[in-house]
Amino acid sequence: MTSTQMGGRDGQTGEREEIPREPKQGSLPMNISITPSLLKMKTLELCSEISFPPEVSLVPSSLRGLQYVSGDGIHMRLLVEANMNKKLVSTLNQDLQTLKCYTFSCQSCGEIIIKERKLLRVLPLPSGNWNVLVEEWCCHPDPFANKPLHPGENDCFIGDTHLLVNLRSDSCLPGPEIAPAETHHPSESHLESKPKANTKIICKRCKAMLGETGSSGTTKFYITEIIIQPSGRDFDMIPRSQFVQSVIAQCLVELSSTRSTFRFTVQGHDGKIYILIWLLNSDSLLIESLGNSESIQAFSLFEGMEKLNSNSTGIWNAVKVLYHPCIKNRNNELASSWENDIGVHSLVLPSQTCLELLLILSRSNDSLPPSLQCMNSFQVAFLKM
Repeated sequence: MTSTQMGGRDGQTGEREEIPREPKQGSLPMNISITPSLLKMKTLELCSEISFPPEVSLVPSSLRGLQYVSGDGIHMRLLVEANMNKKLVSTLNQDLQTLKCYTFSCQSCGEIIIKERKLLRVLPLPSGNWNVLVEEWCCHPDPFANKPLHPGENDCFIGDTHLLVNLRSDSCLPGPEIAPAETHHPSESHLESKPKANTKIICKRCKAMLGETGSSGTTKFYITEIIIQPSGRDFDMIPRSQFVQSVIAQCLVELSSTRSTFRFTVQGHDGKIYILIWLLNSDSLLIESLGNSESIQAFSLFEGMEKLNSNSTGIWNAVKVLYHPCIKNRNNELASSWENDIGVHSLVLPSQTCLELLLILSRSNDSLPPSLQCMNSFQVAFLKM
């Protein structure tokens, strides 16, 4: 066990006071004890303990940089050994397999959207500027000009933040392939759509926007709005905030790895930029005290979180990001600059989900000590995986 004492000086630089005495103005005698599973802080009047989960083990001998920062509290640096074995929320491009039947459900409420869809082809979509790249690399006329990529029957094309399926399929598979959403009786439909050229797909039960319909029977579903599971499996109800930030975090990590892209604009389906995100660290371990979970209950976005006692802690793999909100005409000039930068990747989501993500980032930023909330004029946040 390491025991470190903070408090008043005895007048000699760098020497710690070993015997507690009445604190001088601006100082607070405190004894800090560290074991692999426990952090204890004791003052003249109070004693507080933080117990760490079994997956985490502190290394007391590695303690460095212990200091008290006004307005923040105690800062310290030490090594942490972690044995994380948690299953991440699955991403589509990793889990979907051909020749298997899947059920598409609304993530928010569990309503079945597509039932018993057997996928014969699961293919990745090219990047958004693939037409431009073809023109630059081909020495002959573009063979793909005016030929949009439409999925055929039992196809599933996967993009960065959406997937494309064909809902006008006349499959001969036994049983209903398409849920009553595709019938001609509005009262039985699970999807509500308005007669427009590019129509929103709305979940009838919870009114969440799931995607958009296009030509040739092609429907775009956003990966933040649906859950795709093998047919016959019970629906996994995941808290909305946990699902959104996990999917977005994994999307950022994958794009940074495959395309060496670390800056992103989060854009709504209405074309408006809501957030600028700069991925800073993709292998963070986040340990939080959950004693103030009651305050979180006031936000409907965080429904489903259990109330835990003040000594409880939670542990997550996480990504550390810098971000700028772009709502209410904030950061317009920087957003315009990023939008025209080929090194910045755009993530298109439903506008409501963009606002949800901004709220998640803001809540994370508010939970950090004041001195750690900003970096190079950006705000700092963590997205849990």
